[in-house]
Amino acid sequence: MTGPVVAYRRTSRLLLAMASVAVAFAAADTYVVVLALPDMMTGVGVPIDQLQRAAPIVSGFLLGYVAMLPLIGRIADLRGRVPVLVMALVLFALGSLITTVAYDMPSIVAGRFLQGVGGGGLVPATLALVADLYPVERRGVPLGVVSAVQEIGSVLGPLFGAAVLAFADWRAIFAINLAVGLVLAAAIRALASRDEALPHRRVDVIGLLLVLATLSSAAIVFLRPSGLMRDLTWGQLFIPFAGDGRWLTPIGVTTMAALVLLVAWCWFAPRPLLDLRGWTRVLLEADLVGALLLAAALGGVILAFATADPKIEVFSPRGRWYLLGAAVSAVVFAWHVRRAADPLVPRGALRRTPAWGALLVSFFVGAALIAALIDIPLFARTTVYPDDQLPAALVLVRFLLALPVGAVAGGYLIRSLSPGLVTAAGMLLAATGFVLMTRWGLTTIEEPIANVALVTGGLGFGLALAPVNAALLASTDDDVHGVASAFVVVARMVGMLVGISALTTIGLRRYYAEQQAVPPVQEVCDGKSRCPEFSDLLRVAGIAQEHAVFWGAAGCSVVAAVLALVLFRQVRPSRLAARDVFTGGA
Repeated sequence: MTGPVVAYRRTSRLLLAMASVAVAFAAADTYVVVLALPDMMTGVGVPIDQLQRAAPIVSGFLLGYVAMLPLIGRIADLRGRVPVLVMALVLFALGSLITTVAYDMPSIVAGRFLQGVGGGGLVPATLALVADLYPVERRGVPLGVVSAVQEIGSVLGPLFGAAVLAFADWRAIFAINLAVGLVLAAAIRALASRDEALPHRRVDVIGLLLVLATLSSAAIVFLRPSGLMRDLTWGQLFIPFAGDGRWLTPIGVTTMAALVLLVAWCWFAPRPLLDLRGWTRVLLEADLVGALLLAAALGGVILAFATADPKIEVFSPRGRWYLLGAAVSAVVFAWHVRRAADPLVPRGALRRTPAWGALLVSFFVGAALIAALIDIPLFARTTVYPDDQLPAALVLVRFLLALPVGAVAGGYLIRSLSPGLVTAAGMLLAATGFVLMTRWGLTTIEEPIANVALVTGGLGFGLALAPVNAALLASTDDDVHGVASAFVVVARMVGMLVGISALTTIGLRRYYAEQQAVPPVQEVCDGKSRCPEFSDLLRVAGIAQEHAVFWGAAGCSVVAAVLALVLFRQVRPSRLAARDVFTGGA
């Protein structure tokens, strides 16, 4: 084999590895605020006793992550995978910067939304990159690795947040995100440029100066350094022209003027730092109107379930209006796809049964997976770690260690077995893990027997991830892999939202039923100031709640298994020698 071919394959694998790291880091950001949320609320002036006002910090990220995925996936099909990866990382870094210096709720939500847009855009571009770099018979293991790191990132998010909070405040989390995003963007761009042998391009000095001016003045607006504000001369920069806002001040107006100049330069300059006109053309070509309609539909679903109070119902009264808006937007989107010359989803892109079947299977996989990610630590808090969230979160490490093993094994198995069979086996294994969890008691988490359920569930979910993606990519055309991959991720995320809301509602109803059977505290404690017996009774009711959730998740897993067997039956395995599985045929 010639040297250039070997070098190309080595570069391709390195590029895919960096993209996978980016996917994991962005996925971790979905749940990184779990432990930091109270501090973030205090940092932007929201009282800690008004937790409901912090919901946009979480839902803003989810909205950006899910709602814009199809558009970014389509852009990846039109513009190329690497430019979208770089731009997504830049957006993720920009969102991290805004979140780091945020001073109120609108600014922190805007930052989280941009983080979601950038983080979500990495997933379809990376999956499509796998399809570009590997033929059908060699995609299994790479798809397994990408799927594994995405789910690992979701689990590692709270642990990463806890580790940073042990040494610094919440802003350090997003400062690290900023640095990692920029480093990965530069590394991917440099690697792709070397591989493509692109000609040397002059640095846009004026564009860089405008970027620095905009960021520097914006940082002053956000941070409001006390030394400058107390200075008799420089302090005048912060005196508002009217009202008491930050932007109608000399430094605020300067920031907006610098931003306008930057946009104008990027639009009219012959070789700007950011080809704004080029990206605008791509947005229109990718069907921006259709993307906004679909974003409205997905956003309605997200807000309906994200604002729900599971103690009462699956979605709140306001959520009904969100769902109505989502339904109207979906109908208009379907009409638009039929009429548009170049729609967001090309007509017939998902016409094959395994293609749209992958979306349905992914929905139920997400509905089951979220129960493991949230309710396993919650079970640990209910039983053996009532006062410490970190050890409860670390219980998931056992699940986490099994998941990537299962993902790589699933990628290996689909080379000789049907993706439908592998997916069904994985989801039935996951269902078995959940059934075993329904046997957990007050102290089971501390016993070795708990590892059987955790490892079984992790392996099962890992086995199912790569076959679903493989069935989709094998059943769609090369020029729609980006948007098709985006829809699989969207389906899984929507499944998570709907699943956690529905399963939590079922679990809480079981909890209230069990709680009604608990005798009054006076009867149990008989006037004692300390009464562990009553606490144990309440914990038993909490265990019943989690058992109900695990039973529901087992049911979702079985549904996913049956759907995979039926809908993926047309997808055949591609046999390959064992050596080629791990070398890619090199």
